[in-house]
Amino acid sequence: MQYVKLGSTGLDVSRICLGCMTYGLPDRGTHEWTLDEEASRPLIRQALEAGINFLDTANVYSDGTSEEIVGRALADFARRDDVVLATKVHGRMRPGANGAGLSRKVIMTEIDHSLARLGTDYVDLYQIHRFDPHTPVEETMEALHDLVKAGKVRYIGASSMYAWQFSKMQHVAERHGWTKFVSMQNHYNLLYREEEREMLPLCADQGVGTLPWSPLARGRLTRDWGTVTERSATDDFGNRLYQEGDRTIVEAVTRIANDRGVPRAQVALAWLLHQDTVAAPIVGAAKPRHIEDAVDAVELELSDKEIEELEQPYTTRPVVGHS
Repeated sequence: MQYVKLGSTGLDVSRICLGCMTYGLPDRGTHEWTLDEEASRPLIRQALEAGINFLDTANVYSDGTSEEIVGRALADFARRDDVVLATKVHGRMRPGANGAGLSRKVIMTEIDHSLARLGTDYVDLYQIHRFDPHTPVEETMEALHDLVKAGKVRYIGASSMYAWQFSKMQHVAERHGWTKFVSMQNHYNLLYREEEREMLPLCADQGVGTLPWSPLARGRLTRDWGTVTERSATDDFGNRLYQEGDRTIVEAVTRIANDRGVPRAQVALAWLLHQDTVAAPIVGAAKPRHIEDAVDAVELELSDKEIEELEQPYTTRPVVGHS
């Protein structure tokens, strides 16, 4: 495993981040395809033993049970100081007022709930899951800064939003001397590259590391076009992200993978790891081979010709994933 500094910080993270949305009770939340604790633990252990020191979850994943499963696994399989643990806040955790968003009340409440579920007294990276247009930016950024100063959070990050929104939040923090975001977890893969217009150049200029979610396009880059899986059959959000024209890109991945004699997942991840702004793609793993492919992709170097073949078929499309 290789390691890289996260953005302009001194924090070392593995080039692969284990995405833990896959782990959670299927009858809790909105993800019917998740793995329960018994099925999840061996995969988390495998990732740690492979050198992956970076794990990402969220309070909203499977109604908090993802955090619980991850927390118990880390307590059994790792030393807390050796792990970079990330979680998120924004999504709805309960009905009614103050059950979602980025107000000071929500942030202060949800960090304590997340810490209790994770079984730790701090998280390394606390991320806002989306932009909250209903809360003043100053309120959000000061609350996050206070968490850092209280020792509950080491660094803060953001997730999918427009570049102007991210820039505004960073500017407000800088103006007040508050903690700034060190990372951007955004939607970026071979089938969705709209982030190259504004967000990625902004992150490169400001020294912000990017952590692409859905690096394999919900698995579409790893299988024949049109294949239906248990997850894709019920993943309404994921099914809105991609389009029929993406088939040509998937076919290019397939050709290169066949020529190289490697799984398609390795080619798609190697392309992402080639991008200068990418610190660590967030890879979900439901099977041991998913972790094996992700780890092997770190060592796979694509030629300029292969990169051109992968990128050439892409066509622009509407921005998706910000809400």
